[in-house]
Amino acid sequence: MDALRIISEDHNNLWRLATSVDQLAADMESGEPLDVGFFGSIFDYLEQFVERSHHPKEDDFLFRLLRLRSPESAAILDALQADHRAGPDRLTILRDSLAAAANGQLALTTLSQQLRTYTAGLKAHILKEEKQVLPLARTALQKEDWDEINHAFLDANDPVFGAQAQAEFRALYHRIVTLAPESVGLGGHSAGNLPATAPIEAEVLLRVQGMESCYGRIKALKGISLTVRRGETVALVGANGAGKTTFLRTLSGVQPMSAGAIHFDGEDISKLRSDKRMRRGICQSPEGRQVFGPLSIEDNLRLGAYTQPKHQVEGDMEKIFTMFPVLKEKRHLPAGTLSGGQQQMLAIGRALMGRPRMLLLDEPSMGLAPLLVQEVFEVIKTLKSQGMTILLVEQNALAALDIADRGYVLETGTVTLTGTGQELISNEQVRAAYLGM
Repeated sequence: MDALRIISEDHNNLWRLATSVDQLAADMESGEPLDVGFFGSIFDYLEQFVERSHHPKEDDFLFRLLRLRSPESAAILDALQADHRAGPDRLTILRDSLAAAANGQLALTTLSQQLRTYTAGLKAHILKEEKQVLPLARTALQKEDWDEINHAFLDANDPVFGAQAQAEFRALYHRIVTLAPESVGLGGHSAGNLPATAPIEAEVLLRVQGMESCYGRIKALKGISLTVRRGETVALVGANGAGKTTFLRTLSGVQPMSAGAIHFDGEDISKLRSDKRMRRGICQSPEGRQVFGPLSIEDNLRLGAYTQPKHQVEGDMEKIFTMFPVLKEKRHLPAGTLSGGQQQMLAIGRALMGRPRMLLLDEPSMGLAPLLVQEVFEVIKTLKSQGMTILLVEQNALAALDIADRGYVLETGTVTLTGTGQELISNEQVRAAYLGM
């Protein structure tokens, strides 16, 4: 059922977009100026992605076959498809209103209300599909139906769903992130920080050369060299004891480095204290979560923002609560009362409160049930789609390499293999040693 996974990923992306629009509508109502370029980029994405790809996926395949297998679904499908047909006209109205507001011919409060009405409709539409249509499809559609649907969705050469179309949509989404005002985006990116090209062509943000680190007489890291480009997700995988966590601790300045050099954004930070590195934007979510159990969830998040200006902390915290609603529900409870999965969300949220230029994730799936592992990796995919630079250390090699742009395989303190995520997944040595295949 790859098609349903793709559709749900589309829904998650659209929901995040709608939430950002709601937040900016509230900002305008509070007196913030209109950002014409940013809203224009959102309308471009909705027009191109939703109308060109997402709706045809559903109408031409999922909805058509569901009508055949489940006649009782006709009423809800009719309503949803009516929404699909009305979508372009709604966007045209919003574009006209945006132009009028930019020329002073429409009050910003009126535009704000129109935006809220649109996003409310979009969210209601998504909920209908997620709660009614997709569960029905899982039970009503037959194998030959899924074969037809998945073949279309996974055809790399398809002009609507294929690799080229998906690259265009990613470029549109990255344009949104690039143009986003400072109040939008968990990383607090400002215009120009995101690469305009694919990550492999972007400038190097982190360069590690010949890193060595010891525990007494035991050399844990034996000359590791790697690079991370701006906007990349890079995975560091290996078995227990390979030195993955030691590498992150050394990179963040917690573990002493005995030889080598670390350059971050062109600056040699090899001799900087850990707090200085954090202030430069290297923020870590540590292995085992390490939340402050007696403190409230809210106070844990505030600690993550201790280097940030006080005036932006509340707004950043609301962004974390938008990404992890369960934390908002429990915000006044001690962090130690949370489940393992919830504590992992808190640890990631705490790191994001520091507005990282590079996020270090150390074994984020450790000790979690499979369903929670999937949730954590969905969060990482979200951050990746927003253009955040991520260095992911993970024993779950398959999951890590699947979402990584590039990867490094670590064995007993030494890098033994490197390549793109897919190249390493396909490598027989990696598959046998780390993927159990």
